[in-house]
Amino acid sequence: MTTLREMTEFDLREILPLYAAVGWTNYTDRPEMLEKALHHSLWVLGAYDGGKLVGLLRAVGDGFSVVLLQDILVLPEYQRQGIGRALMHALMENYPEVYQMELFTDDTPKTAAFYESLGFTLDSNAGCRGFMKV
Repeated sequence: MTTLREMTEFDLREILPLYAAVGWTNYTDRPEMLEKALHHSLWVLGAYDGGKLVGLLRAVGDGFSVVLLQDILVLPEYQRQGIGRALMHALMENYPEVYQMELFTDDTPKTAAFYESLGFTLDSNAGCRGFMKV
């Protein structure tokens, strides 16, 4: 049984393997940056199987006008079990009055279908255009 709980303290020994398992080397190559990012996030939610961290959601923003889903990841062996969906529902329930909830993700049919099933739409469908500087 997977349980969700807000994370306010961060142990990189349990968090880094999760990021590594999904190949997010931008974080694993810079653990100091990840630790600072976690501490400065609006909300971090962990999914646990017993005492094992198996999923994580990290949101940034002000919580009123905008919430940006920065990270959502689930260990590969726990994917397709509803954990990502549960994390997303918890985010939406925690910020029900936010003006804009945004995210950037991989451009694949699988990810598009997942977020569309949760009520998200492409920014271009909302009369917007996203920009980013990396």
